[in-house]
Amino acid sequence: MQRAHPRRLRYFGPAFVAAIAYVDPGNFATNFSAGAHFGYMLLWVIVGANLIAMLVQMLSAKLGMATGCNLPEVCRERFPLPVTRLMWVQAELVAIATDLAEVIGGAIALNLLFGIPLLLGGVITGMVAFALLGLQTRGYRPFELAIAGLLGVILLGFLTMVMRVRLDTGEAVAGLTPKFNGTDSVLLATGILGATVMPHVIYLHSELTQNRTPVPNAQARRFVLRRLQIDVVAAMGLAGLVNAAMLIIAAAVFHGTAVPGTDTLVGVHAGLARVFDQPAAFAFALALLASGFASSGVGTFAGQVVMQGFIQRRIPLLARRLLTLLPALIVLGLGIDPTQALVLSQVVLSFGIPFALVPLVLLTRSTDVMAELVNRRTTTVLAGAAVAVVVVLNAVLIQQTFTG
Repeated sequence: MQRAHPRRLRYFGPAFVAAIAYVDPGNFATNFSAGAHFGYMLLWVIVGANLIAMLVQMLSAKLGMATGCNLPEVCRERFPLPVTRLMWVQAELVAIATDLAEVIGGAIALNLLFGIPLLLGGVITGMVAFALLGLQTRGYRPFELAIAGLLGVILLGFLTMVMRVRLDTGEAVAGLTPKFNGTDSVLLATGILGATVMPHVIYLHSELTQNRTPVPNAQARRFVLRRLQIDVVAAMGLAGLVNAAMLIIAAAVFHGTAVPGTDTLVGVHAGLARVFDQPAAFAFALALLASGFASSGVGTFAGQVVMQGFIQRRIPLLARRLLTLLPALIVLGLGIDPTQALVLSQVVLSFGIPFALVPLVLLTRSTDVMAELVNRRTTTVLAGAAVAVVVVLNAVLIQQTFTG
């Protein structure tokens, strides 16, 4: 019995790395804005987005375990060369956009906590992400534990704040019923759901589960799959709690008040200090810092997976880090509004979602690819519906962004 516990734990970790993408700095801004403007009304969107995230990440984890390959590698084997080259190019753009958001979030947090200039904060965030990736030389477990620890910091920060607010239980329960209040609420809901499913962690999750543990036969594969599903439910459940906590805090302390600037991360930080105290503002900034550090490291790791999988090329980790970091440093150096840059990065990410989701569903429904772990018909229908919802809402988000 003493040896069974650590053996079970070895299946936990991949989903906690992927979960960081669901609590990145972009989620901070969107969730707080939703709660400040519409109270608890859009809580149902966060719950729905989290359920879609669970389904998508389960499919990615299953693909990696069942095939022994990650999603980009399977795409390269199954799709024509011109298609995979196009997928690689867009995936590299997604990696750059991802790092832009994460580095900016980390830079803002360092500025809020220590007064460090944004440009220098961006450099520090990039260096910390590089150090996190260096843990991989010791095996997959140290990296996963470090990311899970940072996720714990984020979770703890927001749960401590939730305990301080006066939760309107009736309004919160009512917020679980789907409804809107004007076009602004529709657009904000679209932003929440459309920015939830991040293409880079769909690629990455399959990498984290391939060849993780021996699966010599069908029985072993089904056993490991059940463990990976538990991993996904636990990790995505925690990410969902964090997102819900953000909206609940904003709804409880900002909605219906005259607190200004809740559309920006800096404004939210100032608002928490105004309504609560400096410790609350510190907890927010610390959670944002953990999010920026962790998500930047995860994004760079995903970039490695994308290049190696689609075109069978690998560049030194430092070069990869500089490649995705440079655009973020340019944005910070030019003094561009960081919150606006965050929003635009989410739009770029939206373009990449179909390139990851559609192949994932097509491949996991193929018996030739998945053998006995092929999707059930119900799973494929649900996944197809989820993909359609996310793609359509991202199209709406893009259209609204460019047309005002």
